[in-house]
Amino acid sequence: MNPVAKMLIIGGIVMIAAGLLWTVGSKYLQIGRLPGDIVVEKENFKFYFPVVTCIVISVVLSLVMYVIRWFTK
Repeated sequence: MNPVAKMLIIGGIVMIAAGLLWTVGSKYLQIGRLPGDIVVEKENFKFYFPVVTCIVISVVLSLVMYVIRWFTK
């Protein structure tokens, strides 16, 4: 099988799994509202920067890519 096609199939499966986890897990996991995320609220201003959420997503995606590379060797 063509390596590009294989990576597209794997990427699609990962995206479907992420979508399912996001919809099912949003009831139990407050992704985007974790402790450590920066929220500044004033009268006419609201600033939100999800620092910890970005770190968690980065670690999870790094682990997924590591597992994909491990299986494709």
